[in-house]
Amino acid sequence: MLEKLAKARNLSKANNAVKRLISERGESNAVSMANDVVNHYRKLAKDQHIPFFNFLFEKLNPDADAVMKAAQSYVAEATARNYVRLQRVAEAPRQELFRRLNRAGEGTAAVVQMRRDLLQILEKKPELTAVDFDMRHLLSSWFNPGFLKMHRVDWKSPAEVLEKLIKHEAVHAIDGWDDLRRRLQPDRRCFAFFHPQLPNEPLIFVEVALLPEIPSVITPLVDKKAETVDQVNQFKVAAFYSISNCEPGLRGVSMGNFLIKRVAEQLKAEFPTLKTFVTLSPIPGFIDWVASGATFADAASADRFKPAIKLARDQALTILGLDAKSWSERLSAGWHPDQASEKEKNALLCLVSIYLGLGSATREGNPVAKFHLGNGAKLHQINWAGDLSRKGLRQSAGLMVNYLYDLGSVEENHERFANGEIVYSKAVGRLMQL
Repeated sequence: MLEKLAKARNLSKANNAVKRLISERGESNAVSMANDVVNHYRKLAKDQHIPFFNFLFEKLNPDADAVMKAAQSYVAEATARNYVRLQRVAEAPRQELFRRLNRAGEGTAAVVQMRRDLLQILEKKPELTAVDFDMRHLLSSWFNPGFLKMHRVDWKSPAEVLEKLIKHEAVHAIDGWDDLRRRLQPDRRCFAFFHPQLPNEPLIFVEVALLPEIPSVITPLVDKKAETVDQVNQFKVAAFYSISNCEPGLRGVSMGNFLIKRVAEQLKAEFPTLKTFVTLSPIPGFIDWVASGATFADAASADRFKPAIKLARDQALTILGLDAKSWSERLSAGWHPDQASEKEKNALLCLVSIYLGLGSATREGNPVAKFHLGNGAKLHQINWAGDLSRKGLRQSAGLMVNYLYDLGSVEENHERFANGEIVYSKAVGRLMQL
């Protein structure tokens, strides 16, 4: 009973602190009031996040009548004055609350933490999407790449930064300090974005291998016992093999595309011998797509299925025969790319080229492909047996892909992808037919 009363008092204090901060007209007490909100919020139990965000949703919405009146005035007379008035009344008071919270000593970190907590409950409380929209709107401004600092992370970086790389590596897990040390050797690079208010918090980082040729297999790139290439004149290719977000509270805030472009420009300046910038990327969701029938719900993508490609897809599905035995059953029975028949290999290569080359621009397209293609890369090469890890076999039959970043073409490719066109090589196009 006492615990319930204490929790209720904490929630009441947090809500009252919000009211005081949002109603403050001057700035003399704004910092201390913002600190009060932050401190009270951090005392809330996890099960109090829903009532707290409900309070923000219910009490800090725009005045519907005022919005309607201002909108009608602007429609009747589209003057600058009416436009400004409409903008003012249409903005939720929550946005001003978050701006004022940013004045606190750890205000930026607190707002990011709030959004991280909010994202965990959105599925249960979809009406709170309005609160999330306001938070993401502001965070997209605060974490604009123009405000971010890109730094190389190396073995001399602060230990807390290095620990975060190990913790947040999302593509190829870092197996302790020896593994991390290898990834920071002279033939490797790691770059991260930092925010001035969060100096030791890498927000997103990318790992790069400097190589003599385009890689088709991931193991040599992440093998902590791999020999180091010290001769700079052998660096012909920069391969981006992992990019990881460190902060869940910034989900949906675009940073990765800017990071890759900055890294490519910096590497080109540091190593004039570098001529090629590519990724070696996983293909999550590919086997799930095949198992669901290898179709696209998006009508525009379905229209791209020319008769020859439809026939090749259907033949490939028949060869794989996942209706008779699921992919997990085949893996359990010992399926491996090295033992696959030529027909199976061709079938999988055909299907993955269709999956990436025709479906990436759709809402249901592969997320990694959407990121790189939307960033201006080209679908360059599909690699058989590129990732033989358990995860790689399960999600993509071990297949990996190279996306090519031609720095002179990224803007044009970006525009084409934005218009629904996927730029891919002739080699990928040839795979679409058995």
